[in-house]
Amino acid sequence: MESSGTAPNTEKHMYSVWALPPDDVAERLKRKVMEPLRSEFGGPQFEPHITVVGAITLTGDEALDKFKLACDGIRSHNVAVDRLCVGTFFYQCVYLLIQPSDELMAASSHCTKHFGYESDTPYMPHLSLLYAFLSEDEKKKALDKAKTLDARVSRLCFPINRLALYKTDTEDTTCKSWEKVAECDLKAKSDPRN
Repeated sequence: MESSGTAPNTEKHMYSVWALPPDDVAERLKRKVMEPLRSEFGGPQFEPHITVVGAITLTGDEALDKFKLACDGIRSHNVAVDRLCVGTFFYQCVYLLIQPSDELMAASSHCTKHFGYESDTPYMPHLSLLYAFLSEDEKKKALDKAKTLDARVSRLCFPINRLALYKTDTEDTTCKSWEKVAECDLKAKSDPRN
């Protein structure tokens, strides 16, 4: 487990757990889709990710402890994109809907239990490509643009081998305050270290 912070943290902040795509997939998404969309439609820069646990308020120490425990029960697994979509709010403006595989749903359930996270809505795995406040017409244009930027993006399949704990103040729509706190390499399915 790699941690970017060293001092104990008892101050409360909002934290999220993200499943990270491999570096080559992340770079492809940023270079071919996310940066051009942001250039044309605005919005902040952020790292490609699939949210596993939504924003929850904890102390830094609580978040890190829960993250370490949650990572122990998760194995690497593959995910597949279902389709490109537009959403109804800022953080889901244009996104890739991820097929809800048994492994991904179990990982989310496992982590949310460790974090004590509760949501009023069912888990919908997705990877956002653009955060923005756009009209319905602008969203349609952004969706069409994403399809032309990378025609194969809606057919991506990739492994999830890492989880990350991020400090994510959801009131900060610039995402400039967001920072990675820790990262965990997931054990392979066949790894005998249960």
